[in-house]
Amino acid sequence: MESELESDCSESVNLSDVTAVAAEWMLDFMFVSLCRRFKEGKFEEFDETLSTFEAICRTPSLNGHLNNEKTLICAFLSRVLHGKDLDVEYEEDDRVTPLMSAAKIWLKLEQSVADKTLFQTITNLLVVQSVAVCLKEGQRSASYALKWFENEEFPQILKVKLKKIVTQNETHHPFFTSFSFSRLMETVKSYLDAYLEKNPSDYILKRATEKLQSSQNAEDVMPQDSAVSEESNKSTEDRKKKEKAPCRRTKRILLSTKMTDLWKPESNKKAILSLRRISEKEISQTTVRESARCWQTPKKRKRPQKWTWEEDYHLKAGVSKHGPGKWAQILMDYDFEGRTGVMLKDRWRVLKQQFIEG
Repeated sequence: MESELESDCSESVNLSDVTAVAAEWMLDFMFVSLCRRFKEGKFEEFDETLSTFEAICRTPSLNGHLNNEKTLICAFLSRVLHGKDLDVEYEEDDRVTPLMSAAKIWLKLEQSVADKTLFQTITNLLVVQSVAVCLKEGQRSASYALKWFENEEFPQILKVKLKKIVTQNETHHPFFTSFSFSRLMETVKSYLDAYLEKNPSDYILKRATEKLQSSQNAEDVMPQDSAVSEESNKSTEDRKKKEKAPCRRTKRILLSTKMTDLWKPESNKKAILSLRRISEKEISQTTVRESARCWQTPKKRKRPQKWTWEEDYHLKAGVSKHGPGKWAQILMDYDFEGRTGVMLKDRWRVLKQQFIEG
């Protein structure tokens, strides 16, 4: 009977179609798992689960718009998660921080946000925190972040306010408290709640939960004959001890994602697993396989190079325009490849000495 049913199914349904449906369910399950781990603050488990999600994304049949959207959401969450880790790189330009990259992806997710006010709030938080995190490293990083956002679709009034803060080098400005990183995390969680309510993606999760509950209920019900036979072989004292002892059940882990051999660090640095950079070209493509990448290893940033003729020219022009000592304003007008005001001051001293000696 079973063989006949199996034969009927194989003839009426193509195996590739079945594989596509199963892959959709598995992708949904991993997506929900990632969202839950992010909301619960289980960031190490998030990074571990991300590798499994990336592997499922490679399935050729997963080329729907919704799947691409979920992939972008996971890429966005990964960047927000590591928002303060400036040693983690997602873009080819090592000066682009995780939060700056997250802001870039967030603009692509506008259609996934039903509440436009929520979308704008997260947008503002991403911009402010991108600058705030960079400012703690130095004015040069914060200035580059502001310049990077100039061509993006972000509120102009926000940019003006941040430019003033960066110029004054106020790393603890109250404005950063109002748009804090913790508020960003909570607001993103609100976005995930709304998205999951609209797109549940919990078919496997519900079936697995029902299966576990069924198994646990079956274990609680013991056959009466077996129980009587077992009790008859024990003494009265043993039975009393057993009645007083607490009942303990074996804990069950739903699809454990622990991977012990996945990462073997050479130092004491924390292992980071995250989606790699998703370029605009990849985002525009329709297949999830081409838009999702994983296993990003942190890289150290490059040290400032020797001064170029173009940088010297910009420095001279800046001093001519603003005067000596106005290094913060000069940094805002010209691109000095991430140099600080102190570096400009030292270089100007060298240039003056060369002029005197010449």
